Amino acid sequence: MANILIVDDEQGMRQLLSLVFGRAGHKVRAAENGRRALQLLREQPADLIVSDVRMPDMDGIALLREARQLLPEIGVVMMTAFATVETAREAFKLGADDFIQKPFDVDELRLIVEKALERLALKKENESLKTENEALLKNQRERGRLDQIIGRSQRMQAVYQMIETVAAVHSTVLIYGESGTGKELVARAIHNLSPRADKPFVSINCGAFTETLLESELFGYVKGAFTGANTNRKGLFEAADRGTIFLDEIGEMSPAMQVKLLRVLQERKVRPVGAHEEIEVDARVIAATNRDLKAMVASGTFREDLFYRVSVIPIELPPLRERREDIPDLVSHFVRKFCGEAGRALEVSPKAMELLERYNFPGNVRELEHTVERAVALERTDAIQPERLPEQVTQFNPERVAAALDLPDAGLNLSAHLDQLEKTYLLEALRRTGGNQTRAAELLQLSVRSLRHLLDKHGIRSLTAQIRSDAARSATD
Repeated sequence: MANILIVDDEQGMRQLLSLVFGRAGHKVRAAENGRRALQLLREQPADLIVSDVRMPDMDGIALLREARQLLPEIGVVMMTAFATVETAREAFKLGADDFIQKPFDVDELRLIVEKALERLALKKENESLKTENEALLKNQRERGRLDQIIGRSQRMQAVYQMIETVAAVHSTVLIYGESGTGKELVARAIHNLSPRADKPFVSINCGAFTETLLESELFGYVKGAFTGANTNRKGLFEAADRGTIFLDEIGEMSPAMQVKLLRVLQERKVRPVGAHEEIEVDARVIAATNRDLKAMVASGTFREDLFYRVSVIPIELPPLRERREDIPDLVSHFVRKFCGEAGRALEVSPKAMELLERYNFPGNVRELEHTVERAVALERTDAIQPERLPEQVTQFNPERVAAALDLPDAGLNLSAHLDQLEKTYLLEALRRTGGNQTRAAELLQLSVRSLRHLLDKHGIRSLTAQIRSDAARSATD
């Protein structure tokens, strides 16, 4: 039921329309001119005005102007026996919902009014949902988290704001960040806050497949396309239709696959392997990488046109070492998570927290999560102690190379200092390359044999498998 105000200087018309809309279940009031109508609106707001244009004292156009100032969301339907293009144009410019010429069919007017009320109801519903969504986002930011992303730092607040902004549009997003920073969590948050939230979210690690397998995974294939293709299979683009597809580690794509992906982004069509016809798809693309795509473009290993296609909106995730103030919140979250799974209750000792906040975490949030999981599993007291933390955490020296120039008055153990620096660079190289010793050696300009010697020297060769396992887990998370 709506509150409708009829405004017409003809008493017969007021009585007729009051009867028509009253029988339709609406609450109806009537006024003989614009000034009386404004008086009634001030006493009790209405949802919709149905007003004549030509009236003494204050005409319908003036009423429309004043009513919109008084009640910006009110609906207005104008009636007139003297319709002109100029009058109609002015009415619509001032915000009239519709315009009908006298004499009219009552059923036609009733239909116009019902449609206007439907639009108003939909607008109010959208405004209500927007308000609820804004309140939810505000609450999430106040708690320092969005979806499963945790952090109160300014860097993360900027990320939350960007997620909120880009979720409302359909543009392609490129998320930059080191391994373990939570790129897929950000992609999921964008999807969950978008108009596509009730549609599929599918993800794939582009570096985990060969070129041939990646093509069939993304685009699908038809029966008989190759040996073992016994049935038709949808690709991930088709599976993500009207939803979102997350292309992790897009920088690992081969040049040939880059060309095929570029065509999909341009044409919004995919051709399954072995098919002759293309399939239209409507999937929002969110890509991610831990590599410098601009440098890859400059070196010719990544297509420039594809780079501009996928990086319409870039989001950069800071490494954990650049937002250390978030570590306590993250630690608390992971302690609750793993204690809940184990049916335990643990705190974190001040000394253990101090060590965790000091550590550089080359594996970022993922490494912190595994560190806490390990500590919870090993701890037998009521608080996590430093002894339950890995050696690389407890023995980490946070001093940077530049700090070494400031020689302490008491002197320092140069050999130990250089050993720690060497170990830090080894761990960072392994982290950046996902535990690939060959690539880590290239990064440090060493032979693989020399790298392995240094890993053995520092007793961290066994960590290579852990880092590689973490990278593999990231590919499947």
